[in-house]
Amino acid sequence: MEQVSGSIMVATLGGQPQVITFALDELLARGFPIQEIIVLYLSAEGSRVNRALEQLQAEFQDDQYQGRSCRLRPIPIRVGLTRLPDIRSDQDAIITAEVLRELMVDLKRQQHQLHLCLSGGRRMMALLLVPLAMTTLSYGDRLWHMYTPDEFQAQARDGKLMHARPEDGVRLIQVPFVPLGALGNLASLNPLRPLSDESEWPRCQAVWNKLSARQREVLRLLAAGHTPQQVAESLSISIKTFNSHNTKILAESRLAWALPEEQRLDYHFIKASFGPFLDRLY
Repeated sequence: MEQVSGSIMVATLGGQPQVITFALDELLARGFPIQEIIVLYLSAEGSRVNRALEQLQAEFQDDQYQGRSCRLRPIPIRVGLTRLPDIRSDQDAIITAEVLRELMVDLKRQQHQLHLCLSGGRRMMALLLVPLAMTTLSYGDRLWHMYTPDEFQAQARDGKLMHARPEDGVRLIQVPFVPLGALGNLASLNPLRPLSDESEWPRCQAVWNKLSARQREVLRLLAAGHTPQQVAESLSISIKTFNSHNTKILAESRLAWALPEEQRLDYHFIKASFGPFLDRLY
């Protein structure tokens, strides 16, 4: 069976390389096993971007970062072999969106957990990434914005400081978003839904294989949109017994999606994640 691949951080870059390392340090400190950093950039800033990339590459010697395996992969926005200097027109925005879409879809096909960091580079790239996140990402993925206090931002500018201390006040803020697959009937309007759903099926299958027959019945009813009380009544079991089965389902789901303990899971997650899979299975 296909296995879930590692976690990848995707970030936009301008002339401030410390934005990347600040975010990566925070993700690693939170226990996310980031194995690769994809840095997206436009070529308009010329030497500023080149300098920023050189500073970043110095942090990833021999695909190592702070003593752990982690690869840096810079990707310029381009049309064919021509790099896009900036987003100056509607056509430039369309080109950039298509490059970003192809990248995101490819990464999800490979079963990567994604962390999108939207604090660096051109603001337009971040604006383009948000709707793409809603159509391609799943519950295991994250959108992040980085808060840096003004005083420390000035001190670190242009890569003068590549790492922050806890007392410097740099914080990653998770941006709430709902994958379109979780929006019930509205998801049927999304042409990317079949791809997004299918990319999650190996995870769903891994959970399904770990469950008992009774736990599968609970999962099937939750995925069909039943509330916990309705599931208990339908199966003639107590809420306590339901909770026992549900705890097992959510624990296996947390493992399959590589979700941290602080990420809250409930029956809404089950419906959004397993509904299309079980529709196909049955």
